[in-house]
Amino acid sequence: MSRRAQGLPRDTVPGEARPLTADLDAAYASCRRIAAEHGRTYYLATTLLSPERRRAVHALYAFARMVDDIVDHAGNPAHVLDPHDGARRILAPVPGRRAPARHTDTSAAQHLDLVEKQLRLALEDGDIDTTDTRRHQIITAAADTITRYDIAHIHIWTFLDAMRMDVPGTATHRTRYATMSELREYMHGSAAAIGLQLLPVLGTVVPVEAAEPAAAALGEAFQLTNFLRDVAEDLDRDRIYLPTDELAAFGVDEAHLRDCHRRRHTDAPLRRALAHLIAVNRDIYRRAAPGIALLAPRVRPAITTAATLYAEILDRIEAAEYQVFTGRATVARRRRILVAAKGLTTPTGHR
Repeated sequence: MSRRAQGLPRDTVPGEARPLTADLDAAYASCRRIAAEHGRTYYLATTLLSPERRRAVHALYAFARMVDDIVDHAGNPAHVLDPHDGARRILAPVPGRRAPARHTDTSAAQHLDLVEKQLRLALEDGDIDTTDTRRHQIITAAADTITRYDIAHIHIWTFLDAMRMDVPGTATHRTRYATMSELREYMHGSAAAIGLQLLPVLGTVVPVEAAEPAAAALGEAFQLTNFLRDVAEDLDRDRIYLPTDELAAFGVDEAHLRDCHRRRHTDAPLRRALAHLIAVNRDIYRRAAPGIALLAPRVRPAITTAATLYAEILDRIEAAEYQVFTGRATVARRRRILVAAKGLTTPTGHR
C-alpha cells in the first residue's frame, strides 16, 4: 500500500531514504532562498520542521511561486522568460517586440505549458529542456520532492489548471467570481491543492484521505486571506476575487470598489462587506483547525504557527479600519518570531 493510502507513520522520514547529490542539494538551496525572500510567514514556520521536511516544503513553495510569477505577468504579452534571472523576475521585456492586443496573451499560457512539460519529464527521469538555471533547479527539487514523498501528481496538475484561469486568452480564463461557490472552485486548485501536496511531506497519524478535507480547508483559508489583503493589487491587474454577490449584499459593486481604490479610502459599505468576508474567512480557519491534530506530532507546531500568523493578517486589516488601499496588512516581525518561538517550546515529542 502506498504512503498516500496509509498515511506516514509518525517516525517515518522518507526524505532520508535517498541521499542528495551536489546538484540536487544546490537545487534545494535555491528553493530555500526563494522561500526566505518571498514567503516570510511560511519560511518562519518551516524552521520548526526537520531538515528533510523543510527542504521539501521550500521546493513546493518555490514551484508555486515560480508559476505565480509567470501568471502575474499575464496580460503583458511583450514579455518572455528571462533565462538569466529565474524566479526573481520570471518575465522580462523583449527589446523591439511589439505587444499584441491585451486580450490575446498566449505568452504566459505557453510558459505554463512548458513548465508542466518539464516537470513531467523530470518526474519520468528525463532531461529538462531549459536554459534557465533557476527554473531548472526549482523543477528538479520539486520533482524530487514529489517522488520522495509519493505526492499524487493530480494535485500538481490541478494547481496548474487553476493558474491557467488567471491567464488572458486561455479557455478557462476569468477575472470575476459571482459567488463564493465559484470562488471555491478556483481555490480548490490554487490553494486546496497546495495543502493536499503538503500532506505526505508533513506526515499524518491517520490515513492521508482522512486528513485531506482539513488540509484543503487550511489552504483555502490562506488564499482567502490573501484576497482580502490584496484587493488593491488585484484590481490593478483587473482581477476581483471577492465574490460579487457577497459585495452586492452591502451595496458594493465594481464601480464602487474602483472608486474606493482611486480615492485610496475604504468607505462604510465596503468596510461592512470586508468585515463580513473576514468572518467567513475565520470560519474556514476554524473548520481547518481540527486537522492539525491529524498531522504527525513533530510538524504540528509549524502548521499551528503558519495558521496563527496568517489568520492574524485579518486582525491587522481590522486594526487598520479595513483601509486595504493604503498599505498591505502584515504581521510585525517581532510577533512572527514570538509565535514561532512558542512553537519551538511546545512539547510534541521528537521533531
